[in-house]
Amino acid sequence: MSRRRRCLAAPAFLGLCVAMVTFGWGRPAPVAAADSAYTPRAFLERLCDDFGGRMTGTAGNVGALDRLAEELRALGYAPEYSRFTMPGWTRGEDRVELLEPLARPLRVAALSYSQAHPAFTAPVVSIGNGRPQDYPADDVTGRVGLLDSGTPQQISELVTAAHARGLGGILFINREGGGQLLARTGSFSGAPLPLPVYSINQEEGRWLQRLLAREVPVRVRMETRSHGGETATANLVVRIPGLNTSRIVVGAHFDSWDLGQGAMDNGIGIAQLYALAQGLRGAKPFHTIELIWFNGEEQGLWGSRHEASRSGDAPIVAMINLDMVGVPVAVNALGDDSLVPALERWHEGRAPDRRLALGVQNINWVGSDHTPYQLAGVRTLTFNAPIARESVRYYHDLADTIDKVPPTLIDDSSAIIGDVVRALAADQSLEAFRRSLQETEMLFTRFNLERRMRAMGLWPFDR
Repeated sequence: MSRRRRCLAAPAFLGLCVAMVTFGWGRPAPVAAADSAYTPRAFLERLCDDFGGRMTGTAGNVGALDRLAEELRALGYAPEYSRFTMPGWTRGEDRVELLEPLARPLRVAALSYSQAHPAFTAPVVSIGNGRPQDYPADDVTGRVGLLDSGTPQQISELVTAAHARGLGGILFINREGGGQLLARTGSFSGAPLPLPVYSINQEEGRWLQRLLAREVPVRVRMETRSHGGETATANLVVRIPGLNTSRIVVGAHFDSWDLGQGAMDNGIGIAQLYALAQGLRGAKPFHTIELIWFNGEEQGLWGSRHEASRSGDAPIVAMINLDMVGVPVAVNALGDDSLVPALERWHEGRAPDRRLALGVQNINWVGSDHTPYQLAGVRTLTFNAPIARESVRYYHDLADTIDKVPPTLIDDSSAIIGDVVRALAADQSLEAFRRSLQETEMLFTRFNLERRMRAMGLWPFDR
């Protein structure tokens, strides 16, 4: 069979158990009592409190990555900095002030790749969901559009339409109440936005909507000092050599937005990978295990794009993505049917009281670090693992802090994640696998993801 079309064999589960014992996978390596202060949860707390947000290109990101490398060296690993450059973005002292009907600053956050411009004043107009029929009939040139939080449009679609109509800026109402802001990227391609786009808190945004609905004139002053520019950064990679060169890649994005600490998004994943590193000390798996902390995810998946490209035709069995993974209720093969049998064997081999509530799922979605690997033909998986709304509602904002992460979440989730990693890394029947370009295209069209991927600039299948 060719490397690109190797199929998944189905070993008896007994054989898998024998392999796990033979290759030292019966249980995690013990953690010494001296390491008790260095539990994954305690490590994450120090990382968040000492460095704050880890937006790619900031001093906080660099310092936190160096701290992680230091902690991994203390565990006996030799972490590798995988350096790359990406379209960066620096948040400046941006301001949007309400001038009419009264004067006050508005709580806003620019979307990344909004660019610096001279301050200007302009009337605000409601543009609803940003569809053509939502725009007012009057000329909107130079005005600031107020965009509703319920829009189904992608950012690139909204910005293109707004720029074509001559809008001078956009205020995007946040989807959560309580003064929250949703920091997010304005361009997955890293291209500078042709007009400034801001997230505005829900309460002030809806206030402006009510004024406009009563035909009360609303005017703002907008000044953006944020700017783009190439940024040098790095991923951090740890390898646990196996008896075979075939790889299981486990990745989590290291970067966050700058408004808070990035404890949930994606400090949880950072800590889960750290827990894996702790538990895999001294392990001798069949497949080599590669742990990767990616940078640049929030602004466009730049770190995983770099690693997926750098891997070339390397023999990768599967990539496991840990992005805001709570305690799993299911393992998700992300549309790759060939992974389902191995995951079902793993699940059926667990004691009845330890099986996941929803078992094995197979639903693809895009927009996280598994997507570049999928585009490279690699099988990927993740977990259906909800985080309680009272915590997750704060992500991407000032309140995404370590106190929002439930005390047992990382330990409970890491136990299940580690079990899956061990099972796949011990399974000698699993071979490196790469889909053909046509098969990869079908992986996305099957789940109606083409429009979103085109809007994100991630659709490579036009021929």
